[in-house]
Amino acid sequence: MLNALVTHLAAEEAPNPLIPAWYDIIWSGLWFIVILVVVWKVALPRLTAMLDERSAAIEGNIAKADEAQKQAEEALEEYTRQLAEARTEAGEIREAAREDGKKIVTEAKDAATAEANRITTAAHTQIEAERQAAFVSLRSEVGTLAIDLAGNVVGETLTDDSRATAVVDRFLADLEKAK
Repeated sequence: MLNALVTHLAAEEAPNPLIPAWYDIIWSGLWFIVILVVVWKVALPRLTAMLDERSAAIEGNIAKADEAQKQAEEALEEYTRQLAEARTEAGEIREAAREDGKKIVTEAKDAATAEANRITTAAHTQIEAERQAAFVSLRSEVGTLAIDLAGNVVGETLTDDSRATAVVDRFLADLEKAK
């Protein structure tokens, strides 16, 4: 029986399994067209819109990044310029401070020299005044001693002060001329 079945099936022409039936081809074509229309009318516009949005967002972000990069470069250039100006200004300030320091030292030296000269002059004036006072005091003491000695030698007291003072002055003047 089995042999009979196999021979019977072999006698009939078997359809090719690689070629579908005509009704499968029609239905597949119809559904392909429906799906193609839905994709063409619904999915493709949405996909295109979404891709356009993403493209615009990416281009916007690129533009923002370029702008940020440009601003960063400008800020760096500004910072570099300001730093150079600050260094130049600091150098000028240091140089001015050095010059001011030299001026202050010079002024202090001049003031110290002037003060030393004033003190020296005042000291010379004071010494001269003390010398004059000592000279006057010494002259009066020498005169008194000379009159006392002269009175002891002569044996008389010289009571006339103006005459005694004139004698002492003349004696001291003679001594100064002898120098």
